[in-house]
Amino acid sequence: MRRLDKQRADLLRKVEGVSDTDARRAPTVSSLSLLGLLKHSALWERRWFQVIVAGRTLPGEWPEPEIEDWRAADFRVGEQDTVKHWAAFFEEQAAISREIIAGLALEAPCGRPDLVDRNLRWVLLHMIEETARHAGHADIIRETIDGSTGIYQHARPNAG
Repeated sequence: MRRLDKQRADLLRKVEGVSDTDARRAPTVSSLSLLGLLKHSALWERRWFQVIVAGRTLPGEWPEPEIEDWRAADFRVGEQDTVKHWAAFFEEQAAISREIIAGLALEAPCGRPDLVDRNLRWVLLHMIEETARHAGHADIIRETIDGSTGIYQHARPNAG
């Protein structure tokens, strides 16, 4: 769990001190933005632990079949999306995730019926991998925006 918490913190640090305008920018050839990565990570934090591990239903959210284009929508941001909102939402979802897994064994099967062949250990490893990947994407985007690099508490220009 500590490894996942570290990756979550690394991702959050990449958006610290960035304006909403800059966080919405996709400054590389990719369509990814800092805010899009944060939004996507927050939504999937919720989905993996609440829907897939705990087997909860979240009305109006994935995986409801009438929700079209959810993959692209996860990364899409507009003027209403802010760093403050999505950072708080991400932290809130991570706290709920910690509560869910606190009483589960690593071998506990996922609560979602079509994924009972997966267990909490698999989900944790997947989330460490995905969150780390997105923190790396965010590092590249942040460097493109203002030159800061690395995962230090306070981003320092060219501080690999």
